[in-house]
Amino acid sequence: MIGLCIAQNPPSPGYSPSSRFGTVAFDQGFRTLWGPQHQRKDHGTLTIWLDKSSGSGFKSLHPYKSGYFSASIKVQPGYTAGVITSFYLSNNEAHPGDHDEVDIEFLGTIPGKPYTLQTNVYMRGSGGGRVIGREMKFHLWFDPTQDFHNYAILQTPNEIIFLVDDVPIRRYPRKSDATFPLRPMWVYGSIWDASSWATENGRYKADYRFQPFIGRYRNFRLSGCTADGSSASCRPPSISPSGAGGLSRQQVGAMAWVQRNYMVYNYCRDPSRDHTVTPEC
Repeated sequence: MIGLCIAQNPPSPGYSPSSRFGTVAFDQGFRTLWGPQHQRKDHGTLTIWLDKSSGSGFKSLHPYKSGYFSASIKVQPGYTAGVITSFYLSNNEAHPGDHDEVDIEFLGTIPGKPYTLQTNVYMRGSGGGRVIGREMKFHLWFDPTQDFHNYAILQTPNEIIFLVDDVPIRRYPRKSDATFPLRPMWVYGSIWDASSWATENGRYKADYRFQPFIGRYRNFRLSGCTADGSSASCRPPSISPSGAGGLSRQQVGAMAWVQRNYMVYNYCRDPSRDHTVTPEC
């Protein structure tokens, strides 16, 4: 963890996987899940917002066994405490109380403090009041309120990789079946009120004097192996220049630099956590 006075860009990962996958229009890949009155589509950009009455969410048309999933996202400046803007994989509707999830979440903030980008992985996750999160949190080397940036999740049977503007920031390998989500998931996005925990563990709540809270999405990419038979024979995509799994040496170097300079929380290094339930650490 470091105090970030001067933002520095990470070293080049040497490869741009986002350029290898075509974009899809929202209606080609997704449908509105909830809060339709809080969604607007305009010139290729999906705008969703939260106010006192409702947030909004969307879901992919198909479930996926593996794939590269991304969107360019721009989040709201100013007071956004308690508000979460997200892009994630889940099967919570297929497996309520026992689902898997892979998250990219922007945790809202207060003026003068940067957004936190939270990545999380959990499996068979929300039953019995015992969610075992595997959170790694980052500040970003740019202001995510000023422009659109590309946020991506690669999911294969062997690993999950999170990327920001083609820079890998986290790799979660499959070390055992028990610590890896193996069931098909859909791709979701949403904006919602998580005041109880989102900003400094709930210290700052959503303040609806600043509504509406807006998230903007565009350049959706859904390149993967569907689980409902809509894609025939299929190989999980790769984000490394070799076309194999994993990352190149240059990509690993860029990821290590981000984790050294911009990671602000790693569940494996949290002494308050019970690490018997996270053996992958």
